[in-house]
Amino acid sequence: MKSDPRIDAYIDRAALFARPILVHLRDLVRQSCPAAEETIKWGFPHFVLDGTILCSMAAFKAHVAFGFWQGRRVTGGQAPDAKDAMGQFGRIATIADLPAPAMLAEMIAQAARLIESGEKVPRPLKHPKPPAEPPADLLAALAASPRAAVTFESFPPGQRREYIEWITGAKRDETRRKRLDTTIAQLEEGKRLNWKYERG
Repeated sequence: MKSDPRIDAYIDRAALFARPILVHLRDLVRQSCPAAEETIKWGFPHFVLDGTILCSMAAFKAHVAFGFWQGRRVTGGQAPDAKDAMGQFGRIATIADLPAPAMLAEMIAQAARLIESGEKVPRPLKHPKPPAEPPADLLAALAASPRAAVTFESFPPGQRREYIEWITGAKRDETRRKRLDTTIAQLEEGKRLNWKYERG
């Protein structure tokens, strides 16, 4: 495996406790899947095989995270997905928090076999959110402004939801009134909530 100097730099910048963990994980991936390539994605180290992510590691202030792109298909029941950290191994503070090297090496090899098989990772189906219900004050304001109402009704559900959640998310009455006024003014001009950030 060819070293990526960006990963060397990443490890050097990591907290002292994290460095031996990152080196240990990197060495295991190199030994278990020599054909993998190192890279940086989203700001932290990844290992890629045939253009597909094999696994990744990341260092934080008080823990390291490590995980396989194919998740439980690699780890099975031996490492239930952690809820308190990225990956499948929870908050790793020492090398002892990881599975034994032989077990982890087998998981890396299994991840490589899955990639080489060409089998696609099944993705869970996304369930669409139910349409957001406009609050009474928004309905009253729309009724008083037919132009704003037409724009609001012409928007897809997601764009209507943005306005509704922005208004209902206000913590103070004064803030809510201001957001309601802004909503009507923007709708009268045919604008989405975040129109300023749209590319022209």
